[in-house]
Amino acid sequence: MFGLTFQEVLVIGIIAIVLFGSKLPEVAKMLGGHYARFRKSLADLQSRVNLHEIYDPRPTSSSYSSSSRKSSSSYSSFDDHDEATAPRFEPPPAAEPPASAPDSADAA
Repeated sequence: MFGLTFQEVLVIGIIAIVLFGSKLPEVAKMLGGHYARFRKSLADLQSRVNLHEIYDPRPTSSSYSSSSRKSSSSYSSFDDHDEATAPRFEPPPAAEPPASAPDSADAA
């Protein structure tokens, strides 16, 4: 339970009994009520806000307002994702054969 071992839960229980004593059932009931109200308000908030609609990269017709429906530009025109490009590989030019030694006739 919550990643706690039996010994840790036992120590927490003993501390709760020492702190609250005979009022422990009332305190537990109060904490349970607060937790239930928290869960209810969280569920209400989740029903009002559709998180899938917020995180979905594709637009749906229900997510557009009337002003955005009137615009002629599509969703893809606002896409700022550029395609990755890399420089083209060009092999080095072929090495020229070494110049031959000048002929003895040319040298004279």
